[in-house]
Amino acid sequence: MSVLRSMEKSSALEYINQMFPTEESLSGVEPLMQKIHSEIRRVDASILAAVRQQSNSGTKAKEDLAAATHAVEELMHKIREIKTKAEQSETMVQEICRDIKKLDFAKKHITTTITALHRLTMLVSAVEQLQVMASKRQYKEAAAQLEAVNQLCSHFEAYRDVPKITELREKFKNIKQILKSHVFSDFSSLGTGKETEETNLLQQLSEACLVVDALEPSIFEGAELAKLDKTERRYAWIKRRLRTNEEIWKIFPPTWHVPYLSCIQFCKLTRTQLVEILDNLKEKPDVGTLLLALQRTLEFEEELEEKFGGNAHSKEIKGGAGETEKGESNSQSVSDIRKKYEKKLAAHQRNENGERDGHKDFSVPGAGFNFRGIISSCFEPHLTVYVELEEKTLMENLEKLVQEETWDAEEGSQTNILSSSMQVFLIIRRSLKRCSALTKNQTLFNLFKVFEKILKAYATKLFNRLPKGGTGLVAAATGMDGQIKTSERDEWVICYIVNTAEYCQKTSGELAENIAKIIDPQFADQVDMSEVQDEFKAVIVKALVTLVLGLETKFDAEMAAMTRVPWGTLESVGDQSEYVNGINTILTTSVPVLGSLLSPIHFEFFLDKLASSLGPHFYLNIFKCKQISETGAQQMLLDTQAVKTILLEVPSLGRQTSGAANYSKFVSREMSKAEALLKVILSPVDSVADTYRALLPEGTPAEFQRILELKGLKKADQQTILDDFNKHGSTIKQPTSIVTVVEAAPSAPAAPTITSPSSSGVIASREDVLTRAAALGRGAATTGFKRFLALTEAAKDRKDGPFRKLFNA
Repeated sequence: MSVLRSMEKSSALEYINQMFPTEESLSGVEPLMQKIHSEIRRVDASILAAVRQQSNSGTKAKEDLAAATHAVEELMHKIREIKTKAEQSETMVQEICRDIKKLDFAKKHITTTITALHRLTMLVSAVEQLQVMASKRQYKEAAAQLEAVNQLCSHFEAYRDVPKITELREKFKNIKQILKSHVFSDFSSLGTGKETEETNLLQQLSEACLVVDALEPSIFEGAELAKLDKTERRYAWIKRRLRTNEEIWKIFPPTWHVPYLSCIQFCKLTRTQLVEILDNLKEKPDVGTLLLALQRTLEFEEELEEKFGGNAHSKEIKGGAGETEKGESNSQSVSDIRKKYEKKLAAHQRNENGERDGHKDFSVPGAGFNFRGIISSCFEPHLTVYVELEEKTLMENLEKLVQEETWDAEEGSQTNILSSSMQVFLIIRRSLKRCSALTKNQTLFNLFKVFEKILKAYATKLFNRLPKGGTGLVAAATGMDGQIKTSERDEWVICYIVNTAEYCQKTSGELAENIAKIIDPQFADQVDMSEVQDEFKAVIVKALVTLVLGLETKFDAEMAAMTRVPWGTLESVGDQSEYVNGINTILTTSVPVLGSLLSPIHFEFFLDKLASSLGPHFYLNIFKCKQISETGAQQMLLDTQAVKTILLEVPSLGRQTSGAANYSKFVSREMSKAEALLKVILSPVDSVADTYRALLPEGTPAEFQRILELKGLKKADQQTILDDFNKHGSTIKQPTSIVTVVEAAPSAPAAPTITSPSSSGVIASREDVLTRAAALGRGAATTGFKRFLALTEAAKDRKDGPFRKLFNA
């Protein structure tokens, strides 16, 4: 409050001083005071009027509220009165209508009773008439009467417990049975000659057909088999017929092959009926019922093939050959031998003629008719539901396996692969076994396409499990999602993914070979897993590049530490710097693990990528330093040689030296470029241009200008040297006496490009950057150094030459 008062007092004083700055202005005090008093009186009057108005408004509001409350009470009272009157009216109406309802129910019941009695009378009369017609075989009249009785019986379905109704239904059932027996008896006489003796027999049989239509469908034998789930009973029926009719069929000559031809006709008829059943299904068939019917069909076909197929014929041929050999052993006469070979020659000629004509007599068992597929092939177009079920099951199992995956190799395993990969191929093989037992045609090929989809989905799961980088504008521009940080656990997982992808790539090819062997030949050429194998190859490349990028991210901290070293103020050259020790620690920690987990070819690919990444990275990082003195350049040259030694020891750290020669050449070439750059920085100012042209012949003017900045030259001095550099050209001609030797770049194992849209662009751009960086000094250790030696030899005797100063320093 004291502070507020002091502020108000200060404001008042400022206002007074502002209004009356001089003594002469004090004459206006009285008019101002009158004006202020007038304003105060006006404000007081306004406040008083507002208070009075508010008081009046409050009183009026209370009166309005009381009036509204009273009106609501009156309204509620009226509503209660209306409700009471409505209840009284409803009670009155119910009392009036109660008697009317009783009369309505009574009328309804009487009408129903009269109708039922009338229909019962009609039913009793109709049944009695039908019984007479059945006994007299009046089929035409009986057919019409059957329809009438059936309709009348339908009205008495609710009265089954009434004794009279039950008695009539039993009587009607017996009459139908009598009619059925009469119809079968009359039709059995058809073809016996009675139709010529009895002139009205054909007319009577024609009328009997009307009775057959009027009877229940059960009169047709086998009608209950016209369902897919009853397919097994068809085969049981024919097998029973084959067993029970063996004695009957013996009356036919064996050359007629009655059982064989009967089975062929039965199979063709069954196939036609099954096609009709399957085509007329309103909904997709139940997979369990469909597969059970197919399995029973295959078993039946196999039994027929064993009974009537080529086995019996081949046995007869073998038996005949055995008898011939036996006869030959017993009698070695010339005539017997001649007859034997004549028979063989005749048989051979018949076979050739038969094959040439393309026609075989299928009426003889073993002549070439194949029962396999004669019926079961009709299921093929309808097995899409089975393939869809297999796909759904496989996809669910894949999701479950990936969710339960620990991303760690099984304990005691020597393969270092993920257990989910073996489980995926296990469920695929089980699915293949189930399908191949049923069909080897289009359905198996469709299932093969499902296998492709499952394996591609698994490759995507492996791809997505690889560590991802950060996000941002740089990530969007490069396509690599920024830098990738990998822990020791991540490196283990990446190696497991590489090994797993290699296992899946190999096993998928073997799977395709196995399917091609068992599938129908017309589909064998289309069984190809190359796309799946490319997917897993892409996963391998992506995983190995991720390993390199992860190490790059670890190196970034050491590269940043390198740029923070005060190279321009170093006073002496000492031991290798701390960032070199950091690089050594990173490699000695990660490389032994990677070498123990990766195969030699993948470890070699990893080494090539590491060399092509770290060498140019180190070279470009020198340009990021602020200023490098002569002592700093000497210290950095020492660090470069140390880094080079560390990189050359990487294969031995991984205990894999299969590709160490090419790797060592590549590392030496890339790191010699950094050494050449530092030698240029160490050279005197007056010879720096010549040294740069000699050691870095592929350098650019912009790069040379950056070297001058690193040496700490002023802008004016830089411009003079640059003008001279551009005047004489950025490169020098190779002396004719010097023979250049360009070493070939180490060959890396061929690897496919990554097909993933999220990674293809990033790897391409990254590789382009590394390739361009490596190309800047690819000849530094060979061509450029040869040129440098040529210049030094030419200037050896010059006392004031630029190279003399360089070596005297």
